[in-house]
Amino acid sequence: MADFLARFAPLAERMQKAGLPQLAIETLGIYFRRLLAGENGEVAESEIEPVIGLPDAEQLAPECVDIGRRALSETVLIKLNGGLGTSMGLERAKSLLVVKEGLTFLDIIARQALAAKVPLLLMNSFATRRDSLAVLDTYPELAEVGLPRDFLQHKIPKICQETLLPVNCSTAPGLEWCPPGHGDLYPALVTSGVLEALRRAGYRYAFVSNVDNLGAVLDPAILGYFVREMVPFMMEVADRTEADCKGGHLARRRTDGGLFLREATQCLPAERQAFQNIERYRYFNTNSLWLDLVALEKKLADCDNLLELPLICNRKPVDPCDPESAPVLQLETAMGAAIGVFNGARALRVPRRRFAPVKTTDDLLAVRSDAYLLKEDFTVTLAPEAGNGPLISLDPDFYRLLGDFDQRFPGGAPSLVDCKSLKVKGDITFSPGITVCGRVAMVNEKPQPLTLPDGLTISADYRKETA
Repeated sequence: MADFLARFAPLAERMQKAGLPQLAIETLGIYFRRLLAGENGEVAESEIEPVIGLPDAEQLAPECVDIGRRALSETVLIKLNGGLGTSMGLERAKSLLVVKEGLTFLDIIARQALAAKVPLLLMNSFATRRDSLAVLDTYPELAEVGLPRDFLQHKIPKICQETLLPVNCSTAPGLEWCPPGHGDLYPALVTSGVLEALRRAGYRYAFVSNVDNLGAVLDPAILGYFVREMVPFMMEVADRTEADCKGGHLARRRTDGGLFLREATQCLPAERQAFQNIERYRYFNTNSLWLDLVALEKKLADCDNLLELPLICNRKPVDPCDPESAPVLQLETAMGAAIGVFNGARALRVPRRRFAPVKTTDDLLAVRSDAYLLKEDFTVTLAPEAGNGPLISLDPDFYRLLGDFDQRFPGGAPSLVDCKSLKVKGDITFSPGITVCGRVAMVNEKPQPLTLPDGLTISADYRKETA
């Protein structure tokens, strides 16, 4: 105990000086203690087994819709909005990116909330708060419910891998900090007073999802099922495809059969192939959750608000843009991992149309295209004829950053509704009116840029036809 207190003191002191609440400090202390004990967050194949079958959102009883509609007055929508989109070269909240028909993520989500007639709350980071709230100011109807519009995710010190001390970056102090993962949702709801405010105002249920997943809309049928079954915690999962093999998957603990979420960083290096086996692990976490706020309040009270989740130990350079910078540890947790701590927690299989995230410009191209539709209720969903959607792989040397990406699609996204996959290698500009069909791989090996002509239809044999 004395050794832990001595080694944790520098981390606690840094957080105290930054004005972080005591609960955030104690929460980090839990995971730091486990790190000192030798835990690295890895979960072996021998500890888990596949999930064979689940209830299906497409087969819910008709009565669930009516139950869900009656429960809407007790329900809130919470969106995780802490990301800056730095992987695409953005310097502001990723939710401010124009994604569909001239609307940003936040524009679409605000309109979804208004269409569903439910309150919208953002879990912001220090970096995203001001700009995001400015967007919500343009939707004054959202403020009429009298609830907070947002609450802040905590921040924690990055830890030097060699010394386990907080890392120092005098020239860039912001690099000394990192988010504790979206598992911070639970302590942040407490320290912000939002959980108490929601309960005091009579709200019982919360639907939580990522701000960049425009398919995650509040579905009355799913809400009704959640309410009818009196489930404390429910995770939406979808069938894994080759595009999802590296994301977190659902499993069961061998010890007690309880549901368990395993992330890629928790997989042993020698077991990567098993982790990515989509036939063995059939369901991936969409990071869309349903919470019974009464059950959450009770669970937190039972553990003094210290909800222990599986540890995720991320090893990264202190400067994400400089792989040669000092190696650090980021101690994180995933909010979906709470499926393993609530008795009676469930997972529900949902259709692919409820999962339309934008993590990279590859995803952005797909969602901007006609493979996805923006409906009257501002739902963004796969077009019926698009199947599971196109699998896009763009050369990162030319398309990773948003400015470069937009330059190479001057007329917007090509038609991808009939595209199964598109792989682009080299510098290729897509003129307006282009259609891509089937599985297409395009290569420009020349140093000069290649511009495709207007109105071109590209199929799998395009290269052969033009050779």
